[in-house]
Amino acid sequence: MRMQPAYPTPYAPSSVAEIEEVLQRVHAYLEANSGLHVLDRDTGAEITDLAKLPPHLTFKMDAFRIVSYEWGVTYSGMLLASELSGDARYRNYVSKRLELVSRVAEDLKAQGETDRGQDPAQARRSPFRGMLQPRSLDDAGAMCAAMIRAHRAEAGGNLRPWIDNYITHISKNQMRFSDGTLARNRPLPNSLWLDDLYMSVPALAQMGKLTGEMSYFDDAAKQILQFADRMFVKEKGLYMHGWVQGMEPHPVFHWGRANGWAVVAKAELLDLMPENHPARAKVLALFRDHVKGLAAVQGHGGLWHQLLDRPESYEETSATAMFVFAIARGINKGWLDPLAYGPMASLGWNAVAKKVNAQGQVEGTCIGTGMGWEPMFYMYRPVSAYAAHGYGPVMMAGAEMVALRKGKGAEATVHDGGVHFGKATSPF
Repeated sequence: MRMQPAYPTPYAPSSVAEIEEVLQRVHAYLEANSGLHVLDRDTGAEITDLAKLPPHLTFKMDAFRIVSYEWGVTYSGMLLASELSGDARYRNYVSKRLELVSRVAEDLKAQGETDRGQDPAQARRSPFRGMLQPRSLDDAGAMCAAMIRAHRAEAGGNLRPWIDNYITHISKNQMRFSDGTLARNRPLPNSLWLDDLYMSVPALAQMGKLTGEMSYFDDAAKQILQFADRMFVKEKGLYMHGWVQGMEPHPVFHWGRANGWAVVAKAELLDLMPENHPARAKVLALFRDHVKGLAAVQGHGGLWHQLLDRPESYEETSATAMFVFAIARGINKGWLDPLAYGPMASLGWNAVAKKVNAQGQVEGTCIGTGMGWEPMFYMYRPVSAYAAHGYGPVMMAGAEMVALRKGKGAEATVHDGGVHFGKATSPF
């Protein structure tokens, strides 16, 4: 009898039904734990009729803030899951919540307040502050991209005023370098955060698709290429997390989730930008180089590490899910060879699925992370099932894996002990 390897992660490619079961479990958990409750501040009663909002209102969240960049990613993931699986529950999840936040925000805007009836300290913490008055790419980018997706899918009600508000910040108000590169004065003056590729590029690309205006695609491509000029380490095929103008020598830390934001941003842009766009070939080449670099550092159990090139750092779920999404989309769209990259995506998905517990919580996700210049900062960031960053990427990864297993990965199988994404042949 042939001995079987003691794999730490299920090895054979997941079926469509198995992938969908994971997505449904995550959805069920979020449906029950990511609500926004509108309350009458004077009586404490919950308002169920949004057409009759009280003079003084306040809000109560469940476990997660549903007006945030993390939840912008979650909305995008839910809409993609609905599109690629045909399951309307994911679209309904988004539509219900975006209609709610839009209606409440309209009321707050009409009153000229961010959070009516609360003190200034509470108002600054209001989930609606970033929607009414975006001050950063974190406030604007992911929510804007999700709202445009919803608008294009005819979900979520009247979102166009909020879309325009968000895109105005990204295109006109956010700090930039003299060459147009989006930047921040945090944590040090004249800093670039790799995270900001996701907090800008998908929204710009979606706006280009919505309006037909090429300037949005031009700006999105410029961000991809000019960030790479400063932050992509060609020898490794990986990005550094942060870059500060004038810092020399510059410390380099290949943080997993930041690389995830970057590769997802490129996949989103490539999916939407015109085939004849003059920057498309460069963006595609960079996408392929990045995926090749990621392939070299995948962990032995399928997950990627918190610091990608340091296997002594812990394995992290949100980054892995983003890599699975981008690789699967690359195969689905014909940008990547399924023979070379299909097994990697399959193993990565199986590892991510293992991190979704029976309740539907995503475990092993690093909490929100700033920028550091020594390894301990990244090595010891806590992980939590309440780190909201994990849920959207898992939905996105699962959705693309469903498409992959229905399409170019339909014949994926274990042959001669290994996973192969192609029609395997007999040695005899």
